Amino acid sequence: MAQTSKSKNEAPESGIVYLVGAGPGDPGLITVKGLEKIRSADVIVYDYLAGSALIREARPDAELIYVGKKGKNHTLEQVDINELLVRKATEGKKIVRLKGGDPYVFGRGGEEAEQLAAAGIPFEVVPGVTSAVAAPAYAGIPVTHRDHASMVTFITGHEDPTKEESAIDWEVLAKNPGTLVFLMGVKNLQNISESLIKFGKSPSTPVALVRWGTLPVQASLVSTLSQIHEEALRRGFQAPAVLVVGTAVSLRDTLGWFEKKPLFGKRILVTRGREQSKKMADAIRDQGGEAVLFPTISFLPPADYAPLDEAICNIAAYDWVIFTSVNGVERFFQRFFEVQDDIRKMAGPRIGAIGPVTASEIRKRGIKVDLLAKDFLAEGVLELFPRKQVEGKRFLIPRAEKAREILPKGLTEMGGMVDVVSVYRTGLPEKANVTEIKSSLSDKKLAAVTFTSSSTVTHFVEMMKGENLTALLDGVTIASIGPVTSATVKENGLPVHVEASTYTVDGLVKALAEYFRDQSA
Repeated sequence: MAQTSKSKNEAPESGIVYLVGAGPGDPGLITVKGLEKIRSADVIVYDYLAGSALIREARPDAELIYVGKKGKNHTLEQVDINELLVRKATEGKKIVRLKGGDPYVFGRGGEEAEQLAAAGIPFEVVPGVTSAVAAPAYAGIPVTHRDHASMVTFITGHEDPTKEESAIDWEVLAKNPGTLVFLMGVKNLQNISESLIKFGKSPSTPVALVRWGTLPVQASLVSTLSQIHEEALRRGFQAPAVLVVGTAVSLRDTLGWFEKKPLFGKRILVTRGREQSKKMADAIRDQGGEAVLFPTISFLPPADYAPLDEAICNIAAYDWVIFTSVNGVERFFQRFFEVQDDIRKMAGPRIGAIGPVTASEIRKRGIKVDLLAKDFLAEGVLELFPRKQVEGKRFLIPRAEKAREILPKGLTEMGGMVDVVSVYRTGLPEKANVTEIKSSLSDKKLAAVTFTSSSTVTHFVEMMKGENLTALLDGVTIASIGPVTSATVKENGLPVHVEASTYTVDGLVKALAEYFRDQSA
């Protein structure tokens, strides 16, 4: 007999819980599988150290529940977190329990898994990179090394306070010839150092504290076992940090790499659209900086699709289709396949592109680019067209509703017949953390502001209305993707400190990195 559907009174099938390690801070260190689970989750239950960049990867309709613990300030007690996971799973949902580092390395993931198993809830563990390994690596300290340590031991620096006596055998640890890594040990730093020395560890043993490991705000403090507590107090060194004990710490000066990156410690404002910001944020992070996302533009469909649809239906009548941006390519072909059903209908016209990034986006569709203006400007296209190749020819330019008129005007003056169709409009974003960004600029917490188009400039100025921009941006480096954008910055009374020579996102980040490298030289 065929199985019938469940009645409304029957309980839904149990969901599943994924215990996902977020990594120690740098969102680039999460596993591919972990990122996949975040993007597909119905509910994400996340910790203090899980990282806001990863939360942004969640589906727009995903339920986000913060259960972080910071010192004695607990959003939820552990028993309540366990019950929350069970309750959400029994609603038939896919849950991601996102934890900083690795779920099973001092992350209480084992306790949560036990509770799920007892309740009959299916679960999977997606391991993460523990800060016990990642933080020392980013500080230039290998936890194992043939000349220094053939073993590494991870120890909690914060035992369960309800225990009657410590489970840590300090005598064994003191005799351990390898590297010792203590997690969550800042508050117990004095006890840790005194206990190791008491049982025979040399007071001169090199030690390091690494705070906020793998992040642009990472800070490292190197000292000796006998002096580390006083040094930490003097420097005001606070949690979260890992403590590394052992002679491998002495390699830090030679092997330190992360804190030498040109954008290390720099917070960079990214004003491009949210859909486009990830690539730039990744490029900034690769240079050691922190991208602060502040989308100043949103992309909207054209006010009227009729001109675009007509052009698509008559695409074979054009001699050339010239794309001026990646956005234009993406939105043109999105609409193309809503109107047409066969890419071969693009076989008639020849294809032109401004800039290699735009050309690359075209080629992804399996379409050859016949003309490429490598200088990223409309003027570059005009220079490549002799008048005899333009006269009497029909050109289609799919672009933003508001854009520079140099290309269509130039082709028309050369005898071409030009149709300009809007494939998208730009507008102000519906939601924007304007107050927070104004505060960060006012408090000089941002090292630079980047602009990737004239629209990002004009929208930024509009969103900051009421502010004295000269004063607000005093001391902040203003970086532009190219001369057209720079001109718009200057028209608004602001200076341009950095201008990319290659008018791409990668070119802009490279120019910014070179600028700060020169500043620190």
